[in-house]
Amino acid sequence: MAVKAQVLYDFTAEPGNNELTVKEGEILTVTNQNVGGGWVEAQNSRGTVGLVPEDYIEVKTILIISFVFDLTSLYRALDEIRKLCGIIFSSVYSFDEEWDDDSDDGKSTGGYGGSQVEEGGTMQRAGGHSTMKLSLNKFPGFSKTPNPEVYLLTKHIAKGDERLPIYTGEVGPVWLYPQTQLDCVVADPKKGSKMYGLKSYIEYQVTPNTTNRPVNHRYKHFDWLYERLVEKFACALPIPCLPDKQVTGRFEEEFIKMRMERLQGWMSRMCRHPVISNSEVFQLFLNYRDEKEWKLGKRRAEKDEIVGVKIFSNIDPELPELDPAQVEQKYEMYSQFTRSMDNSVKELLAVGHLHWKRCTGPLQKEYRQIGKAFQNLSSVFNTSAYPRESTLTEALTATGKTYEEIAEIVAEQPKKDLHFLMETNLEYKGLLGCFPDTITVHKAAIDKVKEADHLVVMNKISQQDKLIMEKNLSTMSYALQAEMNHFHSNRIYDYNRLMQFYLEEQVKFYETIAEKLKKTLGQYTTM
Repeated sequence: MAVKAQVLYDFTAEPGNNELTVKEGEILTVTNQNVGGGWVEAQNSRGTVGLVPEDYIEVKTILIISFVFDLTSLYRALDEIRKLCGIIFSSVYSFDEEWDDDSDDGKSTGGYGGSQVEEGGTMQRAGGHSTMKLSLNKFPGFSKTPNPEVYLLTKHIAKGDERLPIYTGEVGPVWLYPQTQLDCVVADPKKGSKMYGLKSYIEYQVTPNTTNRPVNHRYKHFDWLYERLVEKFACALPIPCLPDKQVTGRFEEEFIKMRMERLQGWMSRMCRHPVISNSEVFQLFLNYRDEKEWKLGKRRAEKDEIVGVKIFSNIDPELPELDPAQVEQKYEMYSQFTRSMDNSVKELLAVGHLHWKRCTGPLQKEYRQIGKAFQNLSSVFNTSAYPRESTLTEALTATGKTYEEIAEIVAEQPKKDLHFLMETNLEYKGLLGCFPDTITVHKAAIDKVKEADHLVVMNKISQQDKLIMEKNLSTMSYALQAEMNHFHSNRIYDYNRLMQFYLEEQVKFYETIAEKLKKTLGQYTTM
């Protein structure tokens, strides 16, 4: 059986990583489809063998059956075809290029990144629910609006550790915050390998301030955590996306540094959230002691049934019920604010990007040209043979060199101030992109409650059911208010800190330039 594949996109191999450089349209022979992690081993027409991303190729199969002498051989051949179809289906719908399975038995432990192919080619998650292996990193929040009826008619009362209380604070409804603020440090990236060195990866140390004991995680583990948080909390809490995945350039120093910085920002934001930071899955991520505890915790998290809109069943506001009209008014206010802020953040990012390009391009070039022009003028003056020329020409030369130094300062400045401004706004862009989906769930709940009177008349629900729906809608509203108050509190803190840092760096920047110009000015004599 020969398996051929056509290359869909160009791919450049990482040096020393057993990868194969391929070009679009090239035909490869697939030598091993079971490498894992979104990769296959393939051979090109020149006989070179290496690893290629699974998503970059389209498998085309040629099944060679020389002779079929009896029905037994025929059935075996048909069985091979059936199994092969399952493999092809898996490769076509596998979008998660970095996830590979690391469970004890080599089978999926569940979750969006852990699909497996059952006999006959059926895609299965743990628990038997059919799913396609789509990474949630491709979309902010979630792609389909959950049905709020699952929660609105429930009578579940949260108890013990499941309970998520909401209290009245100075600004209105607030989550219960821990006495000690959780935080962690993402640091010390190290390159590791598996499959006898065939595949490499970067592993980070994550150290929580509660234990000061580091745990090791790869990007795929952060991705797993993100998917669990989205599945469990996204109906109530906006969960911003992780930094994007990348197939090429993953081991370049600059990329590793940037990814680590963004993972740090994402983890810090999760640590600051009182609900997420105290959740079982997040605590597992930070505090597991060994591989066994990690795998058992993963399986338990993937079997969690309190997910989606059911999370509202755990929320317990110790506050009076709200009027549905008041609830709808608040939703509109939150929707308008987050939409307006999203537009402003995008505008700031666009302006910042243009300014960065100008500082490292045209503006730097202009200062260099000014410096060169002054030095050229000095060279011309030197040819005059006038005896009192030297002081002026030396000053002009110094002025030219000063402007050349300013050109380099201007080019480096965005890394010192604009970088932090851009990164913070990128975080908020991701966070704000999740709010529409979260608010849509709440608006759908309002629409259901509005239908309650009609449903009572139609005898589809009882009057008691209607009261339960209104009570649960009130709980959802308190949850959104608590979340918005948390968002506003963090926003004010973040932008205060951001603008202080940015303006301090701007002051240093202009003071440095002013000092250089003053020093150069002192070389000119007063006539």
